[in-house]
Amino acid sequence: MGRKEDNIAKAQAIMRTPKYIRNIGTAAHIDHGKTTLSDNLIAGAGMMSENLAGKQLMLDFDEQEQARGITINAANASMVHSYGGHEYLINLIDTPGHVDFGGDVTRAMRALDGCIILVCAVEGIMPQTETVIRQALKERVRPVLFINKVDRLVNELKVTQQQMQERFVKIIAEVNKRINAQLPEDLRKSWQVKVEDGSVAFGSAYNNWAISAPYMKKSGISFKDVYEYCKNEDQKTLAKRSPVHEVLLDMVITHVPNPQDAQKVRIPVIWKGDLETDVGKAMMTCDSNGPVTFMCTKIIMDPHAGEVAIGRLFSGKVIRGMELNIVGMGMNRCQTVSLSVGADRIPVDEVDAGNIVALAGLKDAFAGSTISTAKDMEAFEKITHYSEPVVTVAIEAKHMKDLPKLVEVLRTVAKADPSIQVQINQETGENLLSGMGELHLDITQYRIVNDHKVEIKASAPIVVYRECVKQHGGPFEGKSPNKHNRFFMEVLPLEDAIVAAMKAGDIKTEGKIKDPKALAKQLSDLGMDKDQAKGIVGFKDNNILIDMTKGIQNLHETMELCKQAFDEAMTVGPLAQEKCAGVKMLLVDAKLHEDSIHRGPGQVIPATRSAIYGAMCMGERVLLEPITKIYINVPQDLMGDAIRELQSRRSTIEEINQEGINAVIVARAPVAEMFGFASAIRGATQGRALWSTENAGFVIVPKELQPKVVGDIRKRKGLNPEPYDAAYYSG
Repeated sequence: MGRKEDNIAKAQAIMRTPKYIRNIGTAAHIDHGKTTLSDNLIAGAGMMSENLAGKQLMLDFDEQEQARGITINAANASMVHSYGGHEYLINLIDTPGHVDFGGDVTRAMRALDGCIILVCAVEGIMPQTETVIRQALKERVRPVLFINKVDRLVNELKVTQQQMQERFVKIIAEVNKRINAQLPEDLRKSWQVKVEDGSVAFGSAYNNWAISAPYMKKSGISFKDVYEYCKNEDQKTLAKRSPVHEVLLDMVITHVPNPQDAQKVRIPVIWKGDLETDVGKAMMTCDSNGPVTFMCTKIIMDPHAGEVAIGRLFSGKVIRGMELNIVGMGMNRCQTVSLSVGADRIPVDEVDAGNIVALAGLKDAFAGSTISTAKDMEAFEKITHYSEPVVTVAIEAKHMKDLPKLVEVLRTVAKADPSIQVQINQETGENLLSGMGELHLDITQYRIVNDHKVEIKASAPIVVYRECVKQHGGPFEGKSPNKHNRFFMEVLPLEDAIVAAMKAGDIKTEGKIKDPKALAKQLSDLGMDKDQAKGIVGFKDNNILIDMTKGIQNLHETMELCKQAFDEAMTVGPLAQEKCAGVKMLLVDAKLHEDSIHRGPGQVIPATRSAIYGAMCMGERVLLEPITKIYINVPQDLMGDAIRELQSRRSTIEEINQEGINAVIVARAPVAEMFGFASAIRGATQGRALWSTENAGFVIVPKELQPKVVGDIRKRKGLNPEPYDAAYYSG
């Protein structure tokens, strides 16, 4: 039996006892050492050579990950660790740090109970660190902290022992500040990370050592020793005395709750069904004898097994060959059940509740789907992604014969990676692929060509825009083609707090409104006028349709058609046919023909749409463009070159801080100006700048640029460069 199989055999014995299971992830800013740490944890469990740990990057098994030296996919591994005379099963997920792959982090969090937040001792808290802490806490995933790269602090920044400890204190305070801001009152205090209780560790994942307060007591190693070992370049001795896997896995076992305890806190947040039902009770107690409840967090495409659904089993027992209900899709048979170690999956016959498991054969499953043996189970809460796609490429098959295959491949790509949005146009053969950034799209295209063997032609990347209004517009009258029906619409920009709540998933924008009174209260608490909050008809993305009319006969019969027109109008805006965002549309009056035959879809939809477009023209239509926040760490003598590069890209410099011999520049720039930035900043700073970005939402395109940008988009879409004005829609 190989090392991995041996480990899995041990794991199978433990996985039936939830109190000996820990489901954890690593999460951090890019290049803060997650995959190196995961390697060392896996090596500690005896599943790879200790000499290769930190260099092999076992969980970066994808060809593109190895070629580019970054993590693209969240990968999982199961391992066994002994602590306090017991063996524990650790299910670990290593997540990507690059902002383009943040969707994978969000989805992985749903499967976890705890998370090792890595922070580089040199760089400190970075934008993506902040995002992953927020993602973890939203899912009620308990964080522990590992301050990594301590050796760099000593050897590169040449800090004193005193300064080293001061920096640790600052990082811990920063992390606790964010934990405090995100959690409800009852968890704030108990979830803080503290040196004294051992929920904070320090070390160097690359050099395979770590230290925490409990381990200091046990081994007698002090901060002074750590400092001396690093300074004298003797980290091998430190690694032998205080190996990273022991310190961190001990920390995880002590501070991360087991599935039984974790699910008591997590289930009421991630599942809004009745906790008193069989399903609810089974999940709250992580009962293996209850109904199967499984949340799929990732789909991977296996060349032999087909689609494999990976996720968290919250209750019940999945057995090979059993029939499972994909909620909203239908029954599928589970062909294999397996546990994962990097690229390998080791088949097992069954897995009990509380584990992370891979199931093959569930062809209807998708990332985010709920799977159960209970036919009427309510789905888990939707996984909310913090960023939305900002860059698009148009792709088409190079050879016409590949067209049907390309359509199929695009559907598969969108299923495996929900952060990718695909618009398929079977008539023209041109398909739009939208992603989180240039790298995200680049890798997706590479996979279409190399993994799915479809040759494609791709356009240069283009930016995703949004449309909105600047001020109140309307009422505007839209007439039906037969002139018998009239709709009067007014438009306003939606309140910022409401848009933020919709983006964060606090307001459900999909499906039917279940409790209009609760929704009205929630909206009025966020600043919406009470009368408006009572009249919500529905949502489309981040836009709201509100019925403000009173006592209009037959209107309820046509409201569904008005909503349909609203959905269409919000998908294709009047300015440049881009999607609308942050629009509040009010139906203020309507005049309808008494005979229903004269107010069918062919009459109501165009009339409502015209009223919406006309009102938007009156409310001064504006185009919104995506913005990115840039952090550049550069030697001070090259700071001027970096700033010049930024200024040539319509950016705004927000801060410049000094950190040792380097300067840290924080700026904002439109995504449209950021194409080719990677090579430009390398050239401008002789490759000495370290930089990262994060998506920072959408802002209004400067007034002087808007006509040109709108004209260019419209020309690209084959439209008249000049958008229509209100008179056009008055019919």
